[in-house]
Amino acid sequence: MAATTTAPVQEARIDPAVRKLAAVMIVGAAAGLLDTTIVNVAIKTIAYDLHASLTEVQWVMTGYLLSYAMVIPFTGWALARFGARRTWLFSLSLFLAGSIAAGAAWNIGSLITFRVVQGIGGGMLIPVFTTVLVQAAGGKSLGKLMATVSLPAVVVPILGPVVGGLIVANLDWRWIFYVNVPICTVGLLLALRYLPDQARQAGPSPRLDLLGIVLLSPAVAMLLYGLANAGGGRPGRRDVLVPLAAGVVLLGVFVARGLLRRRDAVRPVIDLRLFRVRSFAGASSLMFLSGLSMYGALFLLPLYYQQARGASVLAAGLLMAPQGIGSLLPRPWAGKLTDSLGPRPVALAGMLIAAAATVPFALAGTHTSYVLLCVVLVARGAGLSSANIAVMAGAFTGVPKASVPDASTATRIIQQIGGSFGTAVLAMILAGHTYQAAFWWSIGFTGLAVLPALFLPRQRG
Repeated sequence: MAATTTAPVQEARIDPAVRKLAAVMIVGAAAGLLDTTIVNVAIKTIAYDLHASLTEVQWVMTGYLLSYAMVIPFTGWALARFGARRTWLFSLSLFLAGSIAAGAAWNIGSLITFRVVQGIGGGMLIPVFTTVLVQAAGGKSLGKLMATVSLPAVVVPILGPVVGGLIVANLDWRWIFYVNVPICTVGLLLALRYLPDQARQAGPSPRLDLLGIVLLSPAVAMLLYGLANAGGGRPGRRDVLVPLAAGVVLLGVFVARGLLRRRDAVRPVIDLRLFRVRSFAGASSLMFLSGLSMYGALFLLPLYYQQARGASVLAAGLLMAPQGIGSLLPRPWAGKLTDSLGPRPVALAGMLIAAAATVPFALAGTHTSYVLLCVVLVARGAGLSSANIAVMAGAFTGVPKASVPDASTATRIIQQIGGSFGTAVLAMILAGHTYQAAFWWSIGFTGLAVLPALFLPRQRG
């Protein structure tokens, strides 16, 4: 009897060495994630200071998210060739350099360029973070582990507008980027001291799938460019149809090539064979929709507070804080529930709560209580956070250990692409409709997540 009572406790406990590794790497990971949303509340200020239109300055966000996603395919190759420590230090150093350059930008073109550099550096941080911890844990207690791994991925982007609002209200907008300097410096020092110097993968390293990157990167960029242009009110224009058609063709070629290619030494950008694992296919679809819902709303909410309700930059940032608080609330128990009940019920409940909590914004008027909106934002953050933990655990359930790096890379690409589309789609909708209509669309996207959630495992393991 004693053996049966102690075994579950031992299984649920995360190794202290894995906890220490997570603490060391979270600092660097947080820096990259902070910049996915920190500029949201400062868009008007940046546009005015650099004499740019809102259409131009939008690419300060989109360019970062897109480059952030497109560099992720390099992660698995870099881990195999150079090891986790070297890859981590290089990525964090490049992100630091891009942050300094973005703070010193002299016009909108240079700022967008340096934001792309930031994205290249920051894009590999979370996949390396996830892969190192999942492999170090040996596949045990994935629910609890994902509660740790997904913490910066969920909380930091939500807190970005708060930090951005505080900086813009009290300092120059350039400090939005300079704030990364101390964070990255601490992250580099911790990594140099505590991150193990893992040996590179034994045997020949997989070749990088350059053709896959050449197909996928412009495919997504063309689709986003076409969607951005469609917001002008005439979706039949050539600058809308041509890039959309080109994006669809390139994406189709990418998928066809991935399905027809034979297994070889080239590590694919996204290993489409992983989608044969039912749980991974469902989790990937959920990651896209959760990224669309989270980043789309993070773009929409600060604008709503500033333009529809007349709030200041600082007030808009602070009014986003309840969602960050809400994302922290389920951390102690969401991982435990995922381990005990399975990812499916936790993800379903989380996405339904997030969708329901967005409804008051779609019904809000100019005098709707801020208290009510803050309360529902807490619920929205809790729902998204719970779902994200369950989805990440479900994505790795049933995936062979050797394929964990590919699975980690794929899920991060899909979520960031979802975030890019969320910003572009809601910006397009907002250009021709009201905030209420945009919020209803956001609710619809969140509700769609119910369908792929049904493909997640019902039971643990």
